[in-house]
Amino acid sequence: MDVKEHKLSLKREVGLMGAVSLIGGTMIGSGIFMSPQTVLSSIGSPGASLLVWACCGLLVITVSFCYAELGTVIEESGGEYIYILRTSGPVIAFMLVFSSVIFVRPAGIVGISLSFARYVLAPFYPECPPPVLLLKCVAAAAILTLALVNSMNVRFSMSVQVFFTLAKVLALAVIIIGGLVMLVRGHNYNFKDTFENTNLGINSIGIALYQGLWSYDGWNNLNYVTEELKRPEVNLPRALLIAISSVTALYLMVNVSYLAVITPKELMTSTAVAVTWGNKVLGSWGWIMSVAAALSAFGSLNGTFFSGGRVCFVAAREGHMPEILSMAHVNRLTPSPALILTTVISLVVLIPGDFQSIVNYFSFTAWFFYGITLGGLIYLKIKMKNIPRPFSVPIMIPILVLLVAIFLVLAPILDNPQIEYLYVALFISSGAIIYIPLIHFKLLPGPLRKMTLFLQLFLEVAPADKNP
Repeated sequence: MDVKEHKLSLKREVGLMGAVSLIGGTMIGSGIFMSPQTVLSSIGSPGASLLVWACCGLLVITVSFCYAELGTVIEESGGEYIYILRTSGPVIAFMLVFSSVIFVRPAGIVGISLSFARYVLAPFYPECPPPVLLLKCVAAAAILTLALVNSMNVRFSMSVQVFFTLAKVLALAVIIIGGLVMLVRGHNYNFKDTFENTNLGINSIGIALYQGLWSYDGWNNLNYVTEELKRPEVNLPRALLIAISSVTALYLMVNVSYLAVITPKELMTSTAVAVTWGNKVLGSWGWIMSVAAALSAFGSLNGTFFSGGRVCFVAAREGHMPEILSMAHVNRLTPSPALILTTVISLVVLIPGDFQSIVNYFSFTAWFFYGITLGGLIYLKIKMKNIPRPFSVPIMIPILVLLVAIFLVLAPILDNPQIEYLYVALFISSGAIIYIPLIHFKLLPGPLRKMTLFLQLFLEVAPADKNP
């Protein structure tokens, strides 16, 4: 049989434990170790920063319920891409996948890998930031390692995810217990006049929410791999609820612990807040927190890789990306071409990458498409009421979250316009222009077909069907 005609399918190998680990393990990554200082400096006061973290958790839990309904109605992998394709049409779906493949996913991978590198190097540079070149070399090594892991075997990748999830929860437990001990000893002075100096500007609130939500990013990862999830109608909403509510509680307690140990001024100027905390509480053992934060970021990076390659894979299967990206390895059943592309683009984005800018522009783009996805859910609820729904939310929930998404997209622009947001908007819009000649009219060059056949043989991959 010609390898071109041999159809494969990705297996349903992700159970409830793996699903919870994929969500929680990706969410608990670099953000909780990097973003607290930026949230505090943006919003201005400890009390308001805790409120921001709580609001971010509540928002993510609410929007995840909407995604649980979408995932049980449209049981296909691909997350926002497949939901927008089925509700808003191919042009907007292509704009999403174009932005996701070229910027959003690689930017997320780069942001997490830079955090990983910063914590790996923190013990060696206690008094100053590490050299930028060394930082990016360590980040690149992490990206390449996890690209290899995720290309090898789905089950192995999930085992890695479960291990790192347990490790990072243990690290957060150490921070929480240490903070509680300090509070019992009377270290509560940072909570006096806790809302003093709060910044109530729209831009300040928007940026603080961006930074907080970055720490929750990964909540939607399970929707990207629905076809590989066992009993998605049961496990999808259950895993979302367990993982996100647990992470929200952990984040709030960790931030209380930080403020019980570190003054607001120290926290805002720290380049690695967990290390600063560890040096104060654990003394000569403070380096343990650097290792824990690095392991946490590594696990989050693994989850981002696992789901990120699937978006590209599903888009190619729908004809919105080159055919080679819709193929899976004939033996390992992993979407290796899509993972390779994600890796290459991530390494390119890493070259000029800056952590804070990546977070802001990532969040702007992500919430733009979250809003469109929620609009699609509202459309399904109004126009297709009779579709079987194993899980359903009241229509007011997606409407309220849509309004929040609109605020998150517009707030930083209206209050403090920056030309970079215009560039990002033009980049997103360019997807529609590219769609017309390349996808609608299929004006693809002839050599692409030959290149597909060559890569198919070289990479040992074949077309993959949807899971039943």
